[in-house]
Amino acid sequence: MKILLIEDEAELRKSIKQYLHQEGYLVESAADFVKASEKAGVYDYDCILVDITLPKGSGLDIIKQLKENNSKAGVIIISAKNSSSDKIKGLDLGADDYLAKPFDLAELNSRIKALIRRRSFDGSKSIVVNEITIILDERHVKVNGDTVNLTAKEYDLLLFFIINKNRVVSKNAIAEHLWGDDSDQMDSHDFIYVHLRNLRKKLMNKGCTDYVQTIYGIGYNFKTN
Repeated sequence: MKILLIEDEAELRKSIKQYLHQEGYLVESAADFVKASEKAGVYDYDCILVDITLPKGSGLDIIKQLKENNSKAGVIIISAKNSSSDKIKGLDLGADDYLAKPFDLAELNSRIKALIRRRSFDGSKSIVVNEITIILDERHVKVNGDTVNLTAKEYDLLLFFIINKNRVVSKNAIAEHLWGDDSDQMDSHDFIYVHLRNLRKKLMNKGCTDYVQTIYGIGYNFKTN
């Protein structure tokens, strides 16, 4: 899952990024309104964490921008401003949740997981697609009841395919989702093929149907029907 963290306090930004990286998320960050607005307008995220008070602008305007652009990202406000008016403004603009500073990082993680389940999987803690079962909070995958041991990137790739099943996804979209800003520095998409080849092999070794269709020159379609 890909997260954008918008937070100007350097130490807090660092600690949140480190914690969420350890939990398996791909985390990008922005320290001011201008950079946050640029990233939110160009890239796709599963969840965006927004501080209200930012250098050069307001986090509330970021939320407004996201909703005007019909962003599919879930939004959690993280702010020291705990007045009811700030909370109401943020939620009225379209934020999904509000967490007042100081907060426990484990609680933030729980809020993120719950938000992603609500927005992408109707609140379910597990996903079942034919013979594939994914237990989201545990990042655990089974095929026909047997555990499939996937790397972090293989798991993220499978989940991305399932979220977008029966739709063509471009190689650029996959690269951005799995590697974020670093994808711009890669000369080719060969690394996607390597992870995809390994993912398919592991699934098929457990008796899974090969649902991935290659759309030459474009990307892939995880076709389940």
